[in-house]
Amino acid sequence: MAPTHGVCADRFSGVRETLEQSLEADDVGASVAVYLDGEPVVDLWGGYADAARTTPWQRDSILNTWSTTKTMTALCALILADRGDLDLTAPVARYWPEFAAAGKQDVEVRHLLSHTAGLPTWDEPMTVADLYDWPKATARLAAQAPRWEPGRRPAITR
Repeated sequence: MAPTHGVCADRFSGVRETLEQSLEADDVGASVAVYLDGEPVVDLWGGYADAARTTPWQRDSILNTWSTTKTMTALCALILADRGDLDLTAPVARYWPEFAAAGKQDVEVRHLLSHTAGLPTWDEPMTVADLYDWPKATARLAAQAPRWEPGRRPAITR
């Protein structure tokens, strides 16, 4: 097993084991922190900061983070669903009527959350300024047709 460093409450030992297995099998280096009721219960790191495995991963190793908004959006949606304010199997058009355009009337909220709506990108290139223009970005997404039948396959980006 790849060694890890840091602290981990006994009841979260599975997190340490999973991190060690991941570092041994696939990942070069990684860290994980878990807070429960505002208290740290896991603060672990291990592996290496370079592909050659010569520079140890540190507690404060800097890395780029991808897709953090996806996780937060999913968590918010699940909280809303738990409260009864969002139906994950409802058509998106129930909440956003304009979205039903171009054959998307049956796309469900869950399809958006699982990246299976057939909308991996905009049809036309978007500039950075376009991405910050909420009315423009949402109108273009609402107007375009799915690239595949929603719910049939995930969008894969690499």
